[in-house]
Amino acid sequence: MKLNIGCGYNHLPGHVNVDCFAECNPDVVCNLEKEAWPWEDSSIESVVANHSLEHMGETTDSFFHIMKELYRVCRADTLIHIRVPHPRHDSFVSDPTHVRPITPFVFSLFSKRNNQHWKDEGAANTPLGFYLNVDFELERAIQILDPVYGALFDAGKITQAEVDLAAREKNNVLMEYDIHLRVVK
Repeated sequence: MKLNIGCGYNHLPGHVNVDCFAECNPDVVCNLEKEAWPWEDSSIESVVANHSLEHMGETTDSFFHIMKELYRVCRADTLIHIRVPHPRHDSFVSDPTHVRPITPFVFSLFSKRNNQHWKDEGAANTPLGFYLNVDFELERAIQILDPVYGALFDAGKITQAEVDLAAREKNNVLMEYDIHLRVVK
């Protein structure tokens, strides 16, 4: 079974489209932040969260609930495709329904491999994989440029190093993250 969580009106064929708003006419109405997810343990083979996670998990407890339920329902090696706005882009800050910035580093905290490495090194990173007994590996994280910077980069007017520096110093350089996680069980 494949899930499209927080689908809104963007239903994907071949997926169970899930949203908390019945008005979107999803296949399943479920508040993923608060309710137990209505799928069996290790029953999900693929998950899409396209511009939805930034709308969920306003509190730490609700975000942890999402991550624990996501882990519970996914099979080993399930791929989770996440697309979110960059937290320093106007598309994130201008929408009052965006409650949680999502970055690739957030997911590194849910990796038991990373948690063990940080523990061995005495690092201060929060080992959420250990605390919540979940394990996700970051497979890929692509930064998608705002169209203005994308056009400059494609035309050869700015280098990757200049893009990287601008992204550290300015808003609206990076528009989105395209993130792939793999479930480790």
